[in-house]
Amino acid sequence: MSAEAIDNFLRLLKKSPSGAVFNPWWQVDEENDIGGNAPGIRRKQLRGYFRKRLGKAKLAIIGEALGYRGGHFSGIPMTSERILLGRKTDIVPEHILLGIKPRRTSQSRKCPDGFSEPTATIVWSTLLRLGIAPEQFVLWNAFPWHSFDLRRGMLSNRTPTSSEQSAGTPVLKAFSDLFSCQQVVALGRIAAAQLKELETYAHYVRHPASGGAKLFRQQIAKIVVMLT
Repeated sequence: MSAEAIDNFLRLLKKSPSGAVFNPWWQVDEENDIGGNAPGIRRKQLRGYFRKRLGKAKLAIIGEALGYRGGHFSGIPMTSERILLGRKTDIVPEHILLGIKPRRTSQSRKCPDGFSEPTATIVWSTLLRLGIAPEQFVLWNAFPWHSFDLRRGMLSNRTPTSSEQSAGTPVLKAFSDLFSCQQVVALGRIAAAQLKELETYAHYVRHPASGGAKLFRQQIAKIVVMLT
């Protein structure tokens, strides 16, 4: 049943908004992907990520939107290629996926060591240092796809519009149904607003970007203590 539930969720992700929105699990980034098989790799990696956590995750952290340095190429929210490939010393691939070998999907000429996302590194490192088992936390975004700046191209990020945020609400609801966690954390105000709309209680914490890392670590540490 769990495999079927995950596959149903992946199919739901196919319904991304039009415009300057990239769907990493169902679309090819013609300029930066390794080839036409990239979306399939990313779906497989998200499936392996979910399989490791389904029925075990106690903490869900919800961010704003997928970033080009993170899930755009890894297929996993707040998880960069460098984390996925084991190129961060305190994070190993076994922390992330169940039963499959991780792969990069960006062309090596774009970023030889794979893309790295500061937020992803801070979130993963902080949670592991606080002693949470990797399968006990799950990361997601209120807007599940990658919203980019049309003028700057795929390798850019922008805040999702209000209509785009609304399009992501059914997916966030489905995620909440799939992962019924003991504690839910909103990483930033957009995530907090989306969760409030779903009448989901969530702790609000400072986003670690733009100088917020120290406060994020302090706030998330207090929430981790609540986990049993």
